Formats: sequence, C-alpha cells, structure tokens
Amino acid sequence: MGSSVRELAEKTPAGRDRYIDLLRVASLGTVVVGHWLMAAVTVGDDGHAEVGNLLAVVPGLQPLTWLLQIMPVFFFVGGFSHALSYRSLRRKTPGGSVYSAFLRARLQRLLRPTMVFIGVWGAAALLLQLLGEGGALLDVTLRLVAQPLWFIGIYLAMVAFTPPLLRLHERYGWGAFGGLVLAAGAVDTARFAFGVPYVEFLNFAFVWLAVHQLGFLRADGKLRMPGVPLPAALAAAGLAGAAALVALGPYPLSMVGMPGERVSNMAPPTFALLCHGMWLVGAVELLRQPAVRWLARPRVWRGVVAANGVSMTAFLWHLTAMLGVYGTLIAADVPLPEPASAAWWAQVPLRMAAAALLTAVLVAAFRRFERPSRARESAAVAPGPVSGPAAALGVALCLFGVLGLSMVGFGGLLEGRTAMVVAVRMTAPVAVGMALAGWLLVERAGRRPAG
Repeated sequence: MGSSVRELAEKTPAGRDRYIDLLRVASLGTVVVGHWLMAAVTVGDDGHAEVGNLLAVVPGLQPLTWLLQIMPVFFFVGGFSHALSYRSLRRKTPGGSVYSAFLRARLQRLLRPTMVFIGVWGAAALLLQLLGEGGALLDVTLRLVAQPLWFIGIYLAMVAFTPPLLRLHERYGWGAFGGLVLAAGAVDTARFAFGVPYVEFLNFAFVWLAVHQLGFLRADGKLRMPGVPLPAALAAAGLAGAAALVALGPYPLSMVGMPGERVSNMAPPTFALLCHGMWLVGAVELLRQPAVRWLARPRVWRGVVAANGVSMTAFLWHLTAMLGVYGTLIAADVPLPEPASAAWWAQVPLRMAAAALLTAVLVAAFRRFERPSRARESAAVAPGPVSGPAAALGVALCLFGVLGLSMVGFGGLLEGRTAMVVAVRMTAPVAVGMALAGWLLVERAGRRPAG
C-alpha cells in the first residue's frame, strides 16, 4: 500500500484542494476518537453491560462538544465535492441527463463498504441468535454498532438533492443558503413556540442541507471575498447565535444527544446545531492558509492520502473495535473502573490504543471494498430513459434502509424488533433488504454500457 500511496500523492494535480481532503479525514477521525472517549461501559450485578455517555456522567465536559461535534464540517466538505463532481459530469454530457451517473460516482466508495459492513454484521447477528448467544456486552453491541449508519442516511439525502440545490445556488448564491436557514428557524419556531407536532423532523433536511449549501459557496470561492472577512463573520455569527439560543432558549448545552434529555440538538437537528455548524465552517476556513502550507510537505500529504483511502472503512468499524476491546476486558474479568474516576481516566490511553489497533486490523481486512475496481470505474455510461428515476428510487430505498438499521440495530433479527422511520415501520431484515435493493438499483442505473 505504501508505494501506491506515494504514487497517488506524487500524481496529485496542482489545482487539487488538499485542505478539503484534510478536513474530510480530520472530521471523521474526530468522530471516531470522540466515540472512543465518551463511551462509559459499566457491568451490573446481573452481569449485563450498559454503555453510557461520559458527558452525562460529567456534565461539565459538555462544552467540549462545541469542538468535537464536527459532523457539520464533513457535510460542508461533501457539498464542495458534490458541486465539483456534478459540474464535471455535466460538462462531459452537455444536454444529457447525468443524475444516475452522478449518484453512482458519488456513492460507490460510500455504499460498497457500508453494504459489506451490513452483510457481515447481519450474518453474525443471525448466527448468534440462532445459537442462542447473548448476555454481557453482546446484546448492547448488536444494538450500538449500527448507530453510526444515521450519518450514511443523511449523506445519501445530500447526494440525491445536490442537482436541484446546486441549481438554486447557481441562481441565488447566498440567497439559497439564507432560505434554508430561514426554513430551519421557522421549523424551530413552530416546534417550540406553537407546539406543532412532528414539524421538527423537517430540520433533518433544512439544517444539514444548509451546511451542505455552504460547501457549494466554498466551491465557487464565495466564502472568501477581497476585503470582506466572511469566514470570521460566519464563525462569529454562528458562535454568538448558538450561545444565545442555548442561554435563552430551550436548547441543551451539548451538541450531541444526551440520554434522558427532553430536547436534543442532534435528533432531530435544531437551529442551535445549524448555528454551531456555521461557527465550525467559519473556523476551519480561517485555518485554511496555515493548513495549506503544512499540507505542502510531502510526508504530511502522503499521510492524508493514505487516511482518505480507508476513512469510511475505519468509520464503519470503529465502534465494533471499541466494543470488542470492552468485551475482551469483561471476558478476561478485568475490573472496569467507575466512569470518570481516576482509575477510569488512567485506563483511557490503553483502551483507545487497543481500539485503534483493532480498527487497523478491521481496516486491513475490509479496505479493499472502499476502492472500486478499475473496470467498474471505467464502465461507459449511457443512461436510459428511466435511469434517473431508478437511481432516485435506489437512493430512497438505501436511505430508509440504513436509517432504519441505525435505529433498530442488528439485535432482535428473529424477534421482529421495530423502529419508525418517518411513517414507515422498520425491522432489521426489512432495513437490510431495502438497503441492498437500493444499492443495486443505484449501481445498475448509473452503469449502463454504451452501445
């Protein structure tokens, strides 16, 4: 792998925005480290384990989420990349539909490792339940390992909505972003001021798509204008807005969900989380110039290239690794200290090092699925008349499937455990089937041999 990474790094086009690649890796890496750090596992007298949240044990640490809740940066990077990719395809196919080819191109590296993850865990969960295995940490693991899939679902929606939202951006610029901000604010007003039921779920779209829209602005250079300190203004407005909303409104301090909270800033997203996203985007833009100088170093850039090649695989499997470490400790009768105690903090570096090592092993086993074969990448594309609708249906099925799985988990495959996704009641087998069928539709619609 070392030689290929070196070759890729050396062949990097001069015009490539290396800072975007760094932000992609850094945002996913921060999420991984945050999950490892915040997990507070305890074992009850009955021998069953529970996974709590360190931020609930030590509420004074919740301000850290204003730095560690960095998913908005990943979605901002996605907007930038999606704009460039869609425009490139549009230039190559003047006057033709490129929607299905765009979806396949953007989702290949996302969905292939995701489907492998779902397949491996689904088969393992089914086998364990047929054998009657359970107890200790296993039941919790089957529920938790699928939770990060919510991010895949949101990202699928962003890719699917890129063409129409990019057209709005090209026509209205900052106005398109402003419209999404106003819509998110209106949803929270209806929710908190007037008690309108279910309206809050609209902010899964408005909040995250507004952050995504900032990526379009970045792609067109509109986050930096001569003589106008736009990044500083965006960061200041976002930070001040989030602080005011938390201090004066019904919004919690934590920018991640807390157990037992009546209101979460994350699920569904709130206007406070949108302000948080604005502050983070402004902040990372302020750091761009020193970061670009740092990335000019060959060794640094090779590290970013290597990390980008396995980042999605590492993200998918990092909770498996963390829970595997805890499971090993429990099986070996190693005492688990009280969360946030001195002994617990002393164990943190060792647990995180072990989780990193196990994640590296899992990445070595599954990373090839994040790199599509050359034959798949070079397949000629000549979309048929129904390829666009077929691809859209595929994305919708994938979205419902992975979101449903993130909520119901891999436990209860045989018991029919359910969760509601919008108005659809989902079980784990149904979610797996929808995700697989959707992926196959996207692949088929976007890869139709010419001639």
